[in-house]
Amino acid sequence: MSLGDTPCRRIETRGGTIQTCVIGTGPPLLLLHGFPQSRMMWGPVVQALADTHTLVIPDLPGYGDSDAPATVEKASKRAMAASLVQMMEVLGFAAFDLAGHDRGGRVAYRMALDHPQCVTRLAVLDILPTSDYWDKMDRAFALKIYHWAFLAQPYPLPETMIGGEPDFWLEWTLKSWTMARSLDCFDPDAMAHYRHNFHDPSRLKAMCDDYRAGATVDVEHDLASRKAGQKIEAPTLVLWGASGIAQSAETPLEIWRTWCRTVEGTAIRAGHFLPEENPADTGAALARFFA
Repeated sequence: MSLGDTPCRRIETRGGTIQTCVIGTGPPLLLLHGFPQSRMMWGPVVQALADTHTLVIPDLPGYGDSDAPATVEKASKRAMAASLVQMMEVLGFAAFDLAGHDRGGRVAYRMALDHPQCVTRLAVLDILPTSDYWDKMDRAFALKIYHWAFLAQPYPLPETMIGGEPDFWLEWTLKSWTMARSLDCFDPDAMAHYRHNFHDPSRLKAMCDDYRAGATVDVEHDLASRKAGQKIEAPTLVLWGASGIAQSAETPLEIWRTWCRTVEGTAIRAGHFLPEENPADTGAALARFFA
C-alpha cells in the first residue's frame, strides 16, 4: 500500500509541526521511519497492521513534511521523542505501542527510556543502540557505515557534497543497503518523496544535524542511561536484516539484552530496509508481537 494519497494531519508540538498519517482501527501503534527515508517506507506493511491497530505514521522532525529542528541539540533523539510524545497526546493517546526503523529506532528506544509510561511495547528494526555502534567502529564496520562520520561533519561540508548530486547519493545509499543491491523494492511514490528530501537544502541540513546529534548528544544520553542502570521496561522485539547493518557488528539480541528487561527477536531475509525488502515476513513478525 502506498501512503502517497493517504490524508495527513499537521500537529503543532513544542519542537515544531509534525506531519502524520493516521490509519486503521484499534489500539495505537506509532511507526517511526529512518534515514534516508520518510513515513512512506511503512506503506508495504500497513495492510498487515491496520486491521488491528490505529497506525500513527509521522515524518520525523527534519524529514519529509515535518518541520526541521533549529539546532543539533533539538535534533537529538531525546528532543524528537518528546515532540512525538506530545503529538500522540494531541491525538488522544497517552500510551501506545511503538516501532522504529533505523533513526526512528533510535528515537523509539530513547522514548522508551525517557517516557516509560507511554510505551507499552517496543520494536526496533535493524539497529543497535547508538553508543554501541560507536564502540564497535572498527575498520570493517566503519567502511560499512561510513556515513555516520561523514554526515556528522560540520555544516556545510556534507550538505554541499551531497547537494551536488543528490539523486546519485540517495540511490547509491539505498541500493548499497539492500540485499539485492537494487532499488526494485522501493515504491515509486516513496522514492519520489525520498528524492524530494534530498533536493531541499533545509532537509539536507536537518538530516545531517540528526547525525551530528548522533555523534555527540545522543551518545551522552546513552552513556548517562547506562551509568544510571536504566533499562527499557517495555517488552521489546528486535528484528534485523540477515544481510543488514545491525548483524554485522555482533549478534543484535546479545547487545539488546543489556538494555532491555524483556527482549526477543529474529533475523528477516532482507538487507537494511526490512519493511520494503520483505514486507510479508516483517509485517507478520510485527503483527504477532503487537497482537
